[in-house]
Amino acid sequence: MLTLLVENWWLYVLRGSIAILFGLMALVWPGITVQVLVVLFGVYVILEGALAMAGGFKKQTVKSRWLLIVEGALGIAVGLAAFALPGLTAVALLIFIAVWAVLTGLVELAAAFSLRRQMAGEWVLGLAGAASILIGVLLLANPGAGIVAVIWLIGIYALIFGLLLSYLGIKARKMEII
Repeated sequence: MLTLLVENWWLYVLRGSIAILFGLMALVWPGITVQVLVVLFGVYVILEGALAMAGGFKKQTVKSRWLLIVEGALGIAVGLAAFALPGLTAVALLIFIAVWAVLTGLVELAAAFSLRRQMAGEWVLGLAGAASILIGVLLLANPGAGIVAVIWLIGIYALIFGLLLSYLGIKARKMEII
């Protein structure tokens, strides 16, 4: 897993940058319609998922790469489902996003756990996973909350997640594989 992280550091920075951009867009335009949010969310998770899978499919013999492939496949599947069902209500979209956040968080926690003996700072990925799970649980606990408040919550989450992934990528870039 460490080899995968170090060799693909730039994917983490790119994924983090996309999350930061998505978060800023959600915060700058909180009054956007649900349809625009569906499109933004769909594009975001498909791109994020494709980048995660790209890291997992690189020609390496790392047995933990399946975690990136699973995370990427989940993101792409959720993004495609968002496009296939554009008439989602606000509550259905929130549940959709919440489930995706919890599943992604669980995969990220598993990846962080697998890195714990290989590198210092794996807690960053674990923290990103915990943040994903927390946001997902909060959304599931109160799906009837106002859409603007939820857009702000999603925007803040995407910013934090993006900053953490970017930090992890930058930290991995400075590491050498022994």
